[in-house]
Amino acid sequence: MSTAVKLFLFFIAATLFHWAFTALLGGAGLSLNIMLVFACAACAFVKPAYGYPTAFLCGLFLDFFGVKLFGHNALVFTLCACAVYGLDKRLDFDAPVPQIIVILGLGFAASALNQILLKWLAGFSAWSGFWPFVGGIVLNALLAPFIFRAVRRAFGRQEKSF
Repeated sequence: MSTAVKLFLFFIAATLFHWAFTALLGGAGLSLNIMLVFACAACAFVKPAYGYPTAFLCGLFLDFFGVKLFGHNALVFTLCACAVYGLDKRLDFDAPVPQIIVILGLGFAASALNQILLKWLAGFSAWSGFWPFVGGIVLNALLAPFIFRAVRRAFGRQEKSF
């Protein structure tokens, strides 16, 4: 099966998990971003020719459900893909600890950048409070090893030359 078909199937699975966790934990105010974790996992193990478009499309997919600012998630996810590819030579993405640390860091960075873009370009803030903010990012990081393992099993480690 080709890389593009596998990525599409993983995208569908990530979408279903994203919606399920949002429905399950949304009442508590926690917002998991399974799409970001999937995009980062894809970038950790596939070539940039597939990773960047995957990250962009995952963000764009979430932008379709936004009501104020279109494109900010696509931009943020693409920047997160740049960070993952930049860290690829420095970190071992096969181990769970670097996966958790990267998702924690990118979760905080992505959330902060989303808030800045929303405030600057749309004139409003989507702040839900400190504990829901931190709780969602921590849950993303705890789920990261499972998502990274699934992506690693499906794709192996592809050569990342440009």
